[in-house]
Amino acid sequence: MVITTTPTVDGKKIVEYKGIVFGEVISGVDFIKDFAAGLSNFFGGRSKSYEGELIEAREAALREMTERAKDLGANAVVGVDIDYEVLGQGGNMIMVTASGTAVVAE
Repeated sequence: MVITTTPTVDGKKIVEYKGIVFGEVISGVDFIKDFAAGLSNFFGGRSKSYEGELIEAREAALREMTERAKDLGANAVVGVDIDYEVLGQGGNMIMVTASGTAVVAE
């Protein structure tokens, strides 16, 4: 499965559009990660705990989007966009959404 942010697949012709597909993940950040991130914020530097959580959520959203495209009979997803949002009362949840157009490319 080809996943691309471009509107086309290089060297291939899009012969069928299957529709827009999404992958959504909402992930909570626990107290330990929150505490470690607070220390990084206080002392400076990158927050590995938040970065890891964000990477996992993004990869899961892309996997979910890809599975939905396969279910439609697509072999590529073009025009992929990834969005991030912070949710929850204390901003302790992140939402990652991946979207694109499922296509058949030959």
